[in-house]
Amino acid sequence: MTRADAIARAREDFKSGAFLAELDRRVAFRTESQNPSRSSELRAYLEQEMQPAFAALDFESRMVESPSGKAPFLFAEHRESETAPTVLIYGHGDVVDGMEGEWRDGRDPWRTTVSGARLYGRGTADNKGQHSINMAALRAVRDARGGKLGFNAKFIVEMGEEIGSPDLGKVCDLNRDALKADLFMASDGPRLSADRPTLFLGCRGGIRIHLDVNLRDGGHHSGNWGGVLANPATILVNAIATLVDGHGRLQLDALKPPRLTNQIRSYLADVQVMPTEDEPALAENWGEEGLSAAERLYAWNTLEVLAMSSGNIEKPANAIPGHANAVLQLRFVVGTRIDGLIEAIRAHLAAKGFPMVEVRAAQSFAASRTDFGSPWINWAADSVRETTGKTPAVLPNFGGSLPNDVFSEILGLPTIWVPHSYPGCSQHAPNEHILLPLTEEALTVMAGLFWDLGELPRPLT
Repeated sequence: MTRADAIARAREDFKSGAFLAELDRRVAFRTESQNPSRSSELRAYLEQEMQPAFAALDFESRMVESPSGKAPFLFAEHRESETAPTVLIYGHGDVVDGMEGEWRDGRDPWRTTVSGARLYGRGTADNKGQHSINMAALRAVRDARGGKLGFNAKFIVEMGEEIGSPDLGKVCDLNRDALKADLFMASDGPRLSADRPTLFLGCRGGIRIHLDVNLRDGGHHSGNWGGVLANPATILVNAIATLVDGHGRLQLDALKPPRLTNQIRSYLADVQVMPTEDEPALAENWGEEGLSAAERLYAWNTLEVLAMSSGNIEKPANAIPGHANAVLQLRFVVGTRIDGLIEAIRAHLAAKGFPMVEVRAAQSFAASRTDFGSPWINWAADSVRETTGKTPAVLPNFGGSLPNDVFSEILGLPTIWVPHSYPGCSQHAPNEHILLPLTEEALTVMAGLFWDLGELPRPLT
């Protein structure tokens, strides 16, 4: 059998309907990790669905309990040779709230529904569909090689990603030996666009910044007190404007990343951010000056206002409010110094005349990515190009956030993500879906990657 045979088997898995039936069965598990009443469903997905699927692939698997008791894990392993490469693969079986009753045309989020080129269902894009593609590709390669993969494979399935992966780092740290590998390769998030295969090497970090202005209890009549009482809402919006201006440009050096290198610019030189018809258009004159849209999205930091509150917007009173609050989020790339960031913001606001603004941080996650010198990057890009005839976009990091630092920093692995969704997939919202043509192509991409991994006599160094 050949590489072409493995890819043909993956394609046939899709065309026959077998893969779609498998995904429908997995979507039916209501694995909402943010819903405490679904704990039995989280476990059932691993025990009733994943363990039998891995057993059919000749993997040995075991349940691993969460240290906090929030959500279990599954470890699966297939061993063939001490000298062959070992890949660690990751996926998460938990999903966000199903949002029943909010889906277009009355669709059931817990069943897959085909409409045109789209396959709807909760988890189709995030992440049941994506790790199911990877498992199906492993099956195609194994069948083409007569029951062998040609490499060693380990798989970790998490059931708490949508609640921030609270125990993933600790579980991986406690199981370093069991998870030892030469390469981490997984799938999550969207491609750059539906028609361009994409590799990303890590993810941006993030930190939530709470700004609070508490001047007094209750409101005071705006006619009797206007002009003589400080307005906390006015103070807050002006304080925010000293951090990020009206065009989304960072105003404080402590919020900015290191200067872009020529190497990063070269990776992004042919990357075009082009929304489709059902995605929002890019804003003109927005973001850091002198950067392309791709550089702003994948190689720069952004400070976004997520929420603001003062008074009652539904029933505004003719009164000056006593307090105002805002939640901002800094998304940052590798190299950004966030130690001391909150102190820097606090000192900056005080120097600008806003010492009354209270600053605190919450919900932070790290930025991480594979070193650009890793030989695995060109290996993966060449494999995708051979399979699809397309040059994949290679992004320094995903614009959003994933627990990549667990694998790159705690386990010390080169990390390559091969996403199988696209930006307009509506993940975390009603009408989540994957595209059928993209799914078929993704199956062939992963079959090609896994075949090529089995062709390596030893790991790349």
